[in-house]
Amino acid sequence: MAASKRWAYSTASQQQSDEASDVELSYGKSLEAWEGFKGKVEHLIRDFDCKSICEIGGGANPLLDSGVVKASGIDYVVLDISADELAKAPADCRKIEADVCAEDFVGEGNVDFAFSKMLAEHVRDGKTFHSNVGKILRPGGIAFHFFPTLYAAPFIANKLLPETLADSILDLVAPRNRYRQGKFKAYYSWCRGPTPPQLRRLQSVGFEILEYKGFFGHEYYYQKIPPVSAMSRALTDVLIKHPNPYLTSFAYVVLRKK
Repeated sequence: MAASKRWAYSTASQQQSDEASDVELSYGKSLEAWEGFKGKVEHLIRDFDCKSICEIGGGANPLLDSGVVKASGIDYVVLDISADELAKAPADCRKIEADVCAEDFVGEGNVDFAFSKMLAEHVRDGKTFHSNVGKILRPGGIAFHFFPTLYAAPFIANKLLPETLADSILDLVAPRNRYRQGKFKAYYSWCRGPTPPQLRRLQSVGFEILEYKGFFGHEYYYQKIPPVSAMSRALTDVLIKHPNPYLTSFAYVVLRKK
């Protein structure tokens, strides 16, 4: 069972202190994050009755099936910086080529729900990224992001190692279809577990934090290496019993635009 607790925190400035609130934090195992992502997206869409949806960084692999989208009557668009990646997506998918981290990014401010999967670690400036996601959303709109977190050892290594070496290691632990799943430079800006500084950062760019869940372990990557997988599972069991937000491997965060 996932561990959870309520963590009351106060922000630095007096104005933010006046807005301080309790944030429900919870923890789980990394496989829950990978296997449950699509269900979580669909759950949020239903819960908040979202009609306009933007997948950020969906590129070649949009999450939602175009047939289901049409049948449900929602407006679904995939936004990505890469024209090459968007070209790999289904032809009937609505696409926008744009850099969500550009300083001059202009959002229409009318989207109910924006989400990303394993994108946030690739942006150079987390503050600009989250601020621009806010420009996409209407007031009260929901953002949901799934990302790897520092200070998990594999991601520290990925950040520090030369890109060619990191790419080779990824091929070893998690072989992939290079055409459908490219390897992109990771920076891990604002990619942390639910630590107090991270909560303050997200609040500072105009979001209310509805949910923050940290995940421990690397089963997704280590399944093909049994000895490493066994050690990872043992460490994960310890961290589930004694959760530390600085030691997560991945995180979900659900935000609402103020």
